[in-house]
Amino acid sequence: MREYLLTLCVAAAVTYLLTGPVRKFAIAAGAMPEIRERDVHREPTPRLGGIAMFGGLCAGLLVASHLQNLKDVFELSNEPRALLSGAGLIWLLGVLDDKWGVDALVKLGVQMVAAGVMVLQGLTILWLPVPGIGDVALSPMQSTLLTVALVVITINAVNFVDGLDGLASGMVCIAALAFFMYSYRMWYGYGVDQAAPATLFSAVLIGMCLGFLPHNLHPARIFMGDSGSMLIGLVLASSAISITGQVDPDVITDATGSYRDTVHMMVPVYMPLVLPLSIIAVPVADLVLAVVRRTWNGESPFSADRGHLHHRLLDIGHSHSRAVWIMYFWSALIAFSAVGFSVNSSSLWIVLAIIALSAAGLGILLLPRFRPRAPRWAESFVPPRYRRSRLDAQAAAAAAAAAAIEAGQAPGVNGSTALGDRALLPDRRPVESRR
Repeated sequence: MREYLLTLCVAAAVTYLLTGPVRKFAIAAGAMPEIRERDVHREPTPRLGGIAMFGGLCAGLLVASHLQNLKDVFELSNEPRALLSGAGLIWLLGVLDDKWGVDALVKLGVQMVAAGVMVLQGLTILWLPVPGIGDVALSPMQSTLLTVALVVITINAVNFVDGLDGLASGMVCIAALAFFMYSYRMWYGYGVDQAAPATLFSAVLIGMCLGFLPHNLHPARIFMGDSGSMLIGLVLASSAISITGQVDPDVITDATGSYRDTVHMMVPVYMPLVLPLSIIAVPVADLVLAVVRRTWNGESPFSADRGHLHHRLLDIGHSHSRAVWIMYFWSALIAFSAVGFSVNSSSLWIVLAIIALSAAGLGILLLPRFRPRAPRWAESFVPPRYRRSRLDAQAAAAAAAAAAIEAGQAPGVNGSTALGDRALLPDRRPVESRR
């Protein structure tokens, strides 16, 4: 575990330290697109954050290759090199798209090529562990098609959900943490050596996301862009492929002594799409809804719009930060529920906990204007927006504005100004200039 933590910290530190210089480079290179109608931010923000994340990936894998226990992953498996090959292609495509823009079909084609390169180097689904049947071997063509499809779906699901500050990096970090918990238990708990690459990939991915998040939280100073969103999507898909299609259930049966226990153990990985879909269910649902919505309206599935789940949360009244935390909550609930079922699928407490958390999540979702107030003794430990004194001042200002409107003294009523809400702001000019 210490070597994994070291690898995670190295990836996080390198990503964090590189993001600042990358931001300056992106501004100098002009990688700051104009504000689009569907965008949530109001000021041009540099992209190319994926450059720092790719540096964190390379640094994490480099350090891991020299550690006593993790170096066996590089000696006994070609999967780390396969990951770097595919990640390099995706990252280069994303950099070009962040700076100059790349056609959607070209991006789809390069994504398939990157997935194919990983398949050629051994990162592929070899068989499907189907409950009640056993291992179903796949032909080379079936293995290639299934692996490429999984990589492309995951990449685009993460890319589609990257619409709010800190959303994609946080959700992928949650998914990677769930992957890490599951794969680490498979490797050290049951001695399944095939789970070692997935455990390593997940640890590095957690570090990449944690290192980038401080720069990307609202208000974001830099965006990861397609160079980052497609990169972390590919790493996440690689973890799923590595642990899903190459872990032999018979090895687990030898450790547990019971095929029934093995079936319970492998609940999340019965099919190669079940685990990724359970871990990133929210981004995949957003992807499916976007494709259906655009096709129904006679538009291209790759055309951008403002109908994603995070946009809908903003439209019903949630703040930017609250919308992000709601998406975090549902991603974590689904991901860790799947991992919990893999540990003990017959536990009633897990079911009750999921039901209770789901009810709490629905309550928060349906109360967009509810804002919790921290007790006065805890105000110094919470953000200003949750402090009672600040909330009382905001409520008083809103009440005064409403009273002014009812009295006919609101700006715009007497024709004095046409600036709307801006006229309600206090005049910050010096006293001499007001005269």
